[in-house]
Amino acid sequence: MTQNRLKKIIEQILDTYKEDQGINHIEGPNLPSREAVEEIVVDLLNVVFPGYYEKLEISREEVSLYIWERIVSTYHNLSREIAKSLKPFSEMVTKTDEELTAIAVQKALSFLLRIPHVRNKLTGDVGAAYDGDPAAKNFDEIILCYPGLAAIAVYRLAHELYHLEIPLIPRIMTEFAHSKTGIDIHPGAQIGDNFFIDHGTGIVIGETTEIGNNVRIYQGVTLGALSFKKDHQGRVVKGGKRHPTIEDNVIIYAGATILGGETVVGKNSIIGGNVWLLESVPENTTITHQSPNLIYKDLSQKSKEDVYMYYI
Repeated sequence: MTQNRLKKIIEQILDTYKEDQGINHIEGPNLPSREAVEEIVVDLLNVVFPGYYEKLEISREEVSLYIWERIVSTYHNLSREIAKSLKPFSEMVTKTDEELTAIAVQKALSFLLRIPHVRNKLTGDVGAAYDGDPAAKNFDEIILCYPGLAAIAVYRLAHELYHLEIPLIPRIMTEFAHSKTGIDIHPGAQIGDNFFIDHGTGIVIGETTEIGNNVRIYQGVTLGALSFKKDHQGRVVKGGKRHPTIEDNVIIYAGATILGGETVVGKNSIIGGNVWLLESVPENTTITHQSPNLIYKDLSQKSKEDVYMYYI
């Protein structure tokens, strides 16, 4: 009886595969493996922050071999996943496997050449966290413990791949960081030097966001799109500037929401907590809510019943 029921269930599921509803990938080219990309991210984090995430100490004498192993592993794994990411796209379908591999190898090498640049950026980000957080005792604490720095590090690596026009892999990388930190940074966002995310949970930074230098953002901030243009068939038009521009030396406090591609927050401005902002802000401006009307109650004057209900 159970076997017959399972057979019927399986047949019903298979019937849904007969029509391509956009969620089938049967007999399509092999896509990048999420697990493989996540392993690449771990290797890359060990390269940009050597010695921080390993169980054993790495000596000066060992570091050359250590980096050789990580880079060679990343080169082979990334080349393979890049080739898989490129294959489904129309301009690549006429390429032979050899041609596709050659393109993937060149893109992987171009990415690896950018690692010193990424390390320079991250040095500024770690310094910004140390300078911006009075609770930070040292750089070690920031690199090992701060989810904001972890999300920024993965973003900076993914951003380089994004500009090499590699599909899928940059998004897999930043969504991996999102799952670990609660911080969602699209790899297409443009973020300047000395970027600091404090606490971080619930932050969203959209694809076309532009952030200048020395910007600090707290938890729950959204840099998002205000609305989406649609074509004559009612479908969302892809591309275009949809997310705000945040200029140099801006601080955005917890829970603020800033929306729209034409919205610019000028240099040296401060956006207060829970502000909802749909328009541009001049330089050197502070935006806050009016103080709420707070209601105070003296619990010492409550009856025993009131106190009992309060604790319930």
